[in-house]
Amino acid sequence: MRLSAVALRAAGAAWRECFPLQGRDVARWFPGHMAKGLKKMQSSLKLVDCVIEVHDARIPLSGRNPLFQETLGLKPHLLVLNKMDLADLTEQRKIQQHLAGEGLKHVIFTNCIKDENVKQIIPKVTELVGSSYRYHRSENLDCCILVVGVPNVGKSSLINSLRRQHLRTGKAARVGGEPGITRAVMSRVQVCERPLIFLMDTPGVLAPRIGSVETGLKLALCGTVLDHLVGEETMADYLLYTLNRHQLFGYVQHYGLDGASDDIEHVLKRVAMRLRKTRKVKVLTGTGDVNVVQPNYSAAAHDFLRTFRSGLFGPVMLDRDVLQDCPPAEL
Repeated sequence: MRLSAVALRAAGAAWRECFPLQGRDVARWFPGHMAKGLKKMQSSLKLVDCVIEVHDARIPLSGRNPLFQETLGLKPHLLVLNKMDLADLTEQRKIQQHLAGEGLKHVIFTNCIKDENVKQIIPKVTELVGSSYRYHRSENLDCCILVVGVPNVGKSSLINSLRRQHLRTGKAARVGGEPGITRAVMSRVQVCERPLIFLMDTPGVLAPRIGSVETGLKLALCGTVLDHLVGEETMADYLLYTLNRHQLFGYVQHYGLDGASDDIEHVLKRVAMRLRKTRKVKVLTGTGDVNVVQPNYSAAAHDFLRTFRSGLFGPVMLDRDVLQDCPPAEL
């Protein structure tokens, strides 16, 4: 939701031009054990005909693991940008143009929860495999696809969605709203009968080095790491900074606030009071201990993040700053 110009003036809006990133150690946010998962994927390459990389549509240009293309690049590659229902895709053409410049010419936007655009995947995979050399798998009648991506972008949801679409059957892969649900490379799961196609789910693997703290914060907002590693109040502050810069004020309406604000302490205090998220704290005074009711900032930050991730603030493009640096999309 965008507030009117009158409401903005009334709020005295003067948004932060940058977010303080100094002193934040992005390296400790991301587990170092993920190289093991990538090695297992490499060893599975001889068993597959195509690689589907799943990523979050809210960060289409940030946070993808470059090692996927480098180490798995011998196979046909399809990029699926999932959670499109949560992303502002006003500049979808520009996104596709930028990705094409990186060598990613095959991109499909999906919403695997509602099976949106998922039917495009099997025909595209069939086309890619049919036009590529299958090496020692040329005599196999079935097609096997390796599904890769950073944590919590919907890899398992994609497999289940494909099974619903083509086999009319239920779940084969466990899904969840936190990173780390899939912990091992699975055995093959059938997703289509004609043509006969199997998929292999894999654990989420982040890049060994994140390019910047801001990229790390975007990944964290999308749930690729456990919130407590970054700090929910830090993430809530970065989210507030992003929403205000993009003039997306859905949070004001959602929580019934008096107006937009760039002060995270002020916003979380109002959110906590609205949600009745308070706690009693003992304060030592000259006459003894006194119980004081204070806002529960941690609970408010948790709800602020949860509400954003569920799309209740409206669709958001976290990579808008990256898109602004891209050349105009060709018509």
